[in-house]
Amino acid sequence: MTEKILHEYLHENQVVRITLNSPKGNILDADMMNNLQIALNSLKEQRQIKLIQFIGEGNHFSFGASVEEHTKENAPQMLKQFHQLFYTLVDLAIPTMALVSGQCLGGGCELALICNFVFVDKTAKLGQPEIFLGVFPPPASLILPMIIGQSIADELLLTGKVITAEEAVKIGIAIKLFEDKDTMISSSDEWVKSNILPKSASSLRYAVRAGRKVFNETISNELKALEKMYIKDLMNTEDANEGINSFLDKRKPKWKDN
Repeated sequence: MTEKILHEYLHENQVVRITLNSPKGNILDADMMNNLQIALNSLKEQRQIKLIQFIGEGNHFSFGASVEEHTKENAPQMLKQFHQLFYTLVDLAIPTMALVSGQCLGGGCELALICNFVFVDKTAKLGQPEIFLGVFPPPASLILPMIIGQSIADELLLTGKVITAEEAVKIGIAIKLFEDKDTMISSSDEWVKSNILPKSASSLRYAVRAGRKVFNETISNELKALEKMYIKDLMNTEDANEGINSFLDKRKPKWKDN
């Protein structure tokens, strides 16, 4: 069976590149999230790591979490497992980078959003389309206002708009834009050599903790509250269940506005 997560050590074991390895969509299902959690846990005692990179195998970064696992009975476990990835990244305090090609949506976009550095190529499309399913994305609901401001975050979260790579750079989600995936990978290696490798791994972690103090406290404290809202309130509405079920049934939702 193909491993859903691959990780390789680069630059004399100072950088780990984690690949979401389930093309074409690299769906963040329970199995992939479990493997991703194991990969992150393995880094806790590796003090030499200066950067974690995330990339998707194939043409797309990730279509997001599994919609089948968003159903009312599955949502509590899915959210608990997904959110643990964010808590682990906060605790690790290792600088992170997302290398984004193609579709980067939903939970996949949230994984990119929590990274310190987001690089995109011209094929990248980023967005949080959960509202079309009658639900909302807890991590993105916290992260987007902090990194791009409330008004632009509202547009993305409430309309489900998907933006281009150029727009992602313009509004501050991404910091570098490249012509294609191969150029992005090779250029990121040079960027890492110049900007990350000369630094102390220990000092980088303290710098992440300091620079992201408010960000990290928001994730650690408020994500639990949104998870509770999602499970206890949202998933007890008719429309949230209709949105998920209509997607799985491949039909248009019939909203009852309650």
